[in-house]
Amino acid sequence: HGIERFVYVSTDEVYGEASEGYSSREADPLWPRNPYAASKAAADMLCLAFFASYGLPVVVSRGVNTMGPCQYPEKMVPLFITNALRDEPLPLYGDGRQVRDWLFVEDHCEALDLLLHEGMPGEVYNIAADNYRHNIQVAEAILELLGKPRSLLRHVEDRPGHDRRYSLDWSKIRALGWSPRHGFDEALAKTVAWYGDNEKWWQKARSGAYQDYYQRQYGWRLEAAARQEGEE
Repeated sequence: HGIERFVYVSTDEVYGEASEGYSSREADPLWPRNPYAASKAAADMLCLAFFASYGLPVVVSRGVNTMGPCQYPEKMVPLFITNALRDEPLPLYGDGRQVRDWLFVEDHCEALDLLLHEGMPGEVYNIAADNYRHNIQVAEAILELLGKPRSLLRHVEDRPGHDRRYSLDWSKIRALGWSPRHGFDEALAKTVAWYGDNEKWWQKARSGAYQDYYQRQYGWRLEAAARQEGEE
């Protein structure tokens, strides 16, 4: 079909939980532990099978958590930012000690552009930044940037299949000349500033079907947390 290059964007979740001190490599076995991760792993394999069978020039990228402007507020960072801007509780799964690596969207896009032009067809590349934070640290940093009280944090029941830690070895894409330009603090500050300046955009994004999703995902969890807090 005249396809010159196909870059499939996957996720670090396909490797499953990473033990402390270990970073997943591209050749590691896949061990997805929730349906979303399993669907992404299946798509990885399908893409690589098309390369093996038909020579489709596909490159698979597996990236860490991304933050930045225009991210739909279902995701943790924009969810916490927009909730805080509305003085609403920030629903934090479990104890909030899950570890994630954070990548700014501009850096992620530059990595994908590099793979589009210089990635080897049939290969997998991890994209990471070594910006590790516990989820609770991310929430606290958002509240601090917005001048909001820590009392907005709400520990709620964890979601099923929620891995404790992800970590990627990204030496393979580093060898192509890529590295992230933004550290965690700069990336988060830019992200928070964008949402602060674009309320009309995110208010619209949080309307309609989003409200139904939010109630299904967090409504009962927040109610349960409030009841428990009242009992204590």
